[in-house]
Amino acid sequence: MKAVIYARYSSDNQREESIEGQLRENKALAEKNGIEIIGTYIDRALSAKTDNRPEFQKMIKDSSKGLFDIVIVWKLDRFARNRYDSAFYKATLKKNNVKVMSATENISEGADGILLEAILEGFAEYYSVELAEKIKRGMTENALKLRSNGVRAPIGYYIDDEKHFQIDENNAPIIKDIFTLYNDGKKITEIVELMKSRGVKNQGNFMNYNAIFRILTNRKYIGEYKFGEIVVPNAFPAIIDEGLFNAVQDRMKRNKKAPAMHRSEDDYLLTTHLFCGKCGAMMTGEIGTSHTETKYRYYKCNQAKKKKCDKKTVRKEWLENLVIDTILELITDDSVIEELAERVYRFQDLESAESILLKTQLEEVEKKLNNLAEAMAQGIFSATTKKLLDDLEAQKKAIETDIIQYQIRNPIVPKEQLLFALYNYRKLDMSVQSDRQKLIDSFVNSIYLYDDHFIITFNYKSTSKKVSLKEINSSSLTSSTPP
Repeated sequence: MKAVIYARYSSDNQREESIEGQLRENKALAEKNGIEIIGTYIDRALSAKTDNRPEFQKMIKDSSKGLFDIVIVWKLDRFARNRYDSAFYKATLKKNNVKVMSATENISEGADGILLEAILEGFAEYYSVELAEKIKRGMTENALKLRSNGVRAPIGYYIDDEKHFQIDENNAPIIKDIFTLYNDGKKITEIVELMKSRGVKNQGNFMNYNAIFRILTNRKYIGEYKFGEIVVPNAFPAIIDEGLFNAVQDRMKRNKKAPAMHRSEDDYLLTTHLFCGKCGAMMTGEIGTSHTETKYRYYKCNQAKKKKCDKKTVRKEWLENLVIDTILELITDDSVIEELAERVYRFQDLESAESILLKTQLEEVEKKLNNLAEAMAQGIFSATTKKLLDDLEAQKKAIETDIIQYQIRNPIVPKEQLLFALYNYRKLDMSVQSDRQKLIDSFVNSIYLYDDHFIITFNYKSTSKKVSLKEINSSSLTSSTPP
């Protein structure tokens, strides 16, 4: 019998040594029962209240491959604390001829064992719910007493022995300075550079844009305590007076577009895919300002920025929309999706050097065993041939185990699942930036942009498509200077 071990610890008062203890007792059970352990699946700091555990899901999926017969857990609550999840996944394993064994709970195979198993799972679920309620009650009590609920104190504060927030006199002046600088007209990006020039760090790192933004919007700095629905003003000493804080919030509202502007490089979807058709240099995003102070975003050749290429700039939104439309046109073809799924499926089957080596070693050992068997059939048998036979059988068993472990580490995704994933690209929301980026990164290899057309190369048969800009009324959308 071959088995895998599933081990898990949650984040509540458990550590890495919890895993070591589980593995030790699980292996002891396997050794006692003559079961061979071929692999382990371990989820660290994850609760069993949910089935959203990466290694757990990988184990369930691998059970369909016939690689193992048993899943060994330390206790049944390591497997699941929800009776519905437990029943569902045990049924899935049973369908795949895999059973679950507990290393510390002696459960029989008959009706009594089934009943005991259900009771134990019920206790585990009860414990999980009760624990969650206790934790919530404890945190609410802490909040009513204005104590920290385990959240790290923001820069400018520290948490005393009574778990109350107190002003850190060393860092509080930094917070006051940040608020004052912003209120006096400094941009967040300028404050970032200023803090960096002064060597100011938080938790060992220089502050970035997001760190300064969070400081300027954190109501703790006016002494406000918040936990869930509990909000208590003046709960602890304030670093910033309310007048200055409100003035900063008003200015941030007026500059509400600033956070999007500072992340301009992240927002340019074609970065690393877009190249100049004239010189071959990469084209990257820039923001230009017209004489009316209007902001424009566009792509520009990096050599043109150095006056070494005369490639025209092109409007960001227009070009990105055009590329998105071109991709969508490609993936609406069912035959394209079918062929992509087939290619990806075949690619998974390409054997790695490790897999080829293991199979070669297995073939060599089996060949030696066959030769030895023929010799023994002809009457050649001695203590030496017996030892050689035992050694070869042990080698074969070890290599077969290595092959199974390799297959567990490198699962093959069924073609049906690949098709499902590829068809889901059609459901992406093109109004969502992350979905637009996902579509481009998945299907676009490169885009070469010329003044009157662009050539897009897809990650599909190295297929290229030429798109004419003149046919798309581009007269007002491209220019030799920032539009």
